[in-house]
Amino acid sequence: MGQKVLIIGSGAREHVVAQTLLKGESVDEVVCAPGNPGMERDGIRTTQLSPSNQAALIEFVNDNDIDWVFIGPEVPLIEGIVDDFESAGIKAFGPNKAAAQIEGSKDYAKQLMARHSIPTAQYETFDDLERASMYVAEHGTPIVIKADGLAAGKGVTVATTETQAQEALKEIFLDHRFGAAGTKVVVEDFLEGQEFSLMSFVRGTEFWPMPISQDHKRAYDGDKGPNTGGMGAYSPVPQISKESVRTAIDTIIKPTVEAMVDEGVPFQGILYAGLIDTAQGPKVIEFNARFGDPETEVVLPRLTSDFGDAMSALLHGDKPSFTWDNDSTTIGVILASDGYPEDVVTGAPVPDIDADENTHVYYAGVSGDADGKGKLVASSGRVLLVETTGTDIADAQKNVYATLDAIDTPGLFYRHDIGSKALDA
Repeated sequence: MGQKVLIIGSGAREHVVAQTLLKGESVDEVVCAPGNPGMERDGIRTTQLSPSNQAALIEFVNDNDIDWVFIGPEVPLIEGIVDDFESAGIKAFGPNKAAAQIEGSKDYAKQLMARHSIPTAQYETFDDLERASMYVAEHGTPIVIKADGLAAGKGVTVATTETQAQEALKEIFLDHRFGAAGTKVVVEDFLEGQEFSLMSFVRGTEFWPMPISQDHKRAYDGDKGPNTGGMGAYSPVPQISKESVRTAIDTIIKPTVEAMVDEGVPFQGILYAGLIDTAQGPKVIEFNARFGDPETEVVLPRLTSDFGDAMSALLHGDKPSFTWDNDSTTIGVILASDGYPEDVVTGAPVPDIDADENTHVYYAGVSGDADGKGKLVASSGRVLLVETTGTDIADAQKNVYATLDAIDTPGLFYRHDIGSKALDA
């Protein structure tokens, strides 16, 4: 008998995690809470339990002989869902509440890096508008303004003028655009270079890095428009050298996981390092305490070993095995609702997209139509991601856009240049 796994979450990230688990022989059944109707097309069970209802989730695990739980999104991790599962004797893959602070508070992450000489941008943290405004006026631009807490990937402003920077501060402190996430603000130096995402499976001081990827945060082609939760990604990132990746592992990942153990907050789960390859070497932009989205949708399809086996080994103190396809390239493009991320217009019909062994559709913000005819409609900003595999960047890019350009997308939009930074480098 294979394992039964519960995945917490409802997006494209959880869809690809579920699908990757089901590809291996070690997992027979995956249930997503709450999941979405698009996942069900791939044989993934869903249950309408809220990720914040820990008592009901614990009851569901015990009643359904679930072997272990995988937590996808950041909010339940930061609320302490892993602590609750562990108190109930349930194995859950993800950091506990104390360790999840590395994503829950940018100030906490910055202080940790400062204490352990982990390379990142110079910064100051403020809890009032006046002092933050004075700092910006004295410091000049470009400068980066970040809400301290969780803001769904939208709490960062890269300000090229002082007016932009001051406006961002007012949105956080006066307009309370990010609510409690904006009670403090981190203001940091702007760093030049290509960004890349380096995710690792972590257990205490042990870690297993994944292939790197590059996310596209801005809403529109050419990196125009507001920051989003991510409009697409690709893996590998050929313009980032193997030497830079090795340096990042040695100077960032290793000292970070060791620092957390030293400080009594050992990390278990997925440590996401958002990095930038500067002239002085890789530096940290941000840490997340879970799989990145949309990076996961282009990294996990490259896994060639049994994902469930590896997860089970990590949870039981054994040595996991990860093998990756290093010969091909994956690209994923997000289809988003018009107006995303600021004034989202939901309700657009979700087109049927042909999938095959090289093309996958991972659903995120979708719901069933009111007529009950089995059609899907857009229910939030990011609706789905189309991922394709190719021999290289150009081939994968050609494949993904051949698929997307062949469908009608009224009420939806996508970027047309995911992966082009690699071709232009």
